[in-house]
Amino acid sequence: MKEIKEKRELSFTDYLSVLYKWKKFLIINLLAVTVISTTISFLIPETFRATAKVILAPENSMGGLSSLMGGNSALSLGAKLFGVSSTNEDLILGLLESRSIIEKVVNKFNLYEYYEVEDRNFDKLMKMMGGDLVFDPNEYGLIEISVVNENPQLSADIANYFVELADSMNIELAVRSAKENRKFVEDRYNKNVRDLRTAEDSMYVFQKKYGIFAVPEQLEIAFKAAAEIEAELTKREVMLHMLKATSGKNSPQYIKLLSEVEIFRKKVSELKYSNKLSSISNILIPFKNMPDIVIAYYRLFREVEIQSKIMEFTLPMFEQAKVEEQKNMPTLLIIDKAVPAQLKYAPKKSVIILGALFLVSFFLIPFVFSSERAITREKQNNIIQEKQNNFAKRIIRLYKLKFEKG
Repeated sequence: MKEIKEKRELSFTDYLSVLYKWKKFLIINLLAVTVISTTISFLIPETFRATAKVILAPENSMGGLSSLMGGNSALSLGAKLFGVSSTNEDLILGLLESRSIIEKVVNKFNLYEYYEVEDRNFDKLMKMMGGDLVFDPNEYGLIEISVVNENPQLSADIANYFVELADSMNIELAVRSAKENRKFVEDRYNKNVRDLRTAEDSMYVFQKKYGIFAVPEQLEIAFKAAAEIEAELTKREVMLHMLKATSGKNSPQYIKLLSEVEIFRKKVSELKYSNKLSSISNILIPFKNMPDIVIAYYRLFREVEIQSKIMEFTLPMFEQAKVEEQKNMPTLLIIDKAVPAQLKYAPKKSVIILGALFLVSFFLIPFVFSSERAITREKQNNIIQEKQNNFAKRIIRLYKLKFEKG
């Protein structure tokens, strides 16, 4: 209980006194750690970091089908049809981290030798490269491509080559997508051409058969002609009735007028009930066939109009898709080209030295206090043991004196 009470009563000065007591031990060890960490920091090769900053080319700058497709270019449309997005930031980052691009960089700059991967194991190389390659979008919407290497010029060349490969591969992917888009639009355009030709041929056959060229106008003319014929028929029937009453049925005037009335009656009957007019006419249409003819005409006319409207849309799309397929525009705009770094990126010697000192101190100080506690406890035990021995000696001496006197 006394020992516990003493522990609780220790002050900051007591801790400082312990450290002061062990100052030689601490100074020697910390100096040794400082020398070792400093030596290690100077032995570690210096590396340099080069960074290229790029931004995606705006979609509307590609022109093309933007005006036809509500702002989407043929490359973007083709990419979507092909299952990718050619102007997607994630796509660019994915391309930069793809094995195909990294392998081209590794082979061009012989990075297997730089990282000392003798068996040319790609997975092992990727582990060793670790944080030497960083592809990351910043808060301003730029994509930063950073490369760390012992050679500042080489790190800049690798970063710029990454930009070149990502741009060329994205263009290739966009062109492939545009090609797929062109094939799709071309197939739809060819189908539209065939459908329009079929509709026009059907309209031609219909017009040639029935002599129909302008249904509303021809219907109006037919109705007016029928009305005039019936009016003339009524007029002659009245005159025939009057002539019959005055001249009789055998008069030449009556016979002539009767023949005219018969002709008008036949024409009216033909217009209303016949399937075909007896005289060749490019304007008049039999009333009996008029509903069938009109509905057939409007169906054919509607199909021609529909296919013509589709043609107005598909033909410019098809022509533009052919143009887009031949485009080879950059998809990445370089804001900052990577240049050789003038200051080293690593190692940070002060961080290594201070980190080593902090780490060693983290273990040394507890070790000092625990050692001091053990020494103190051992001294206390020795003192207690010595007191016990003295007490025992005293008792033995008393017994001896008592024995000698008795």
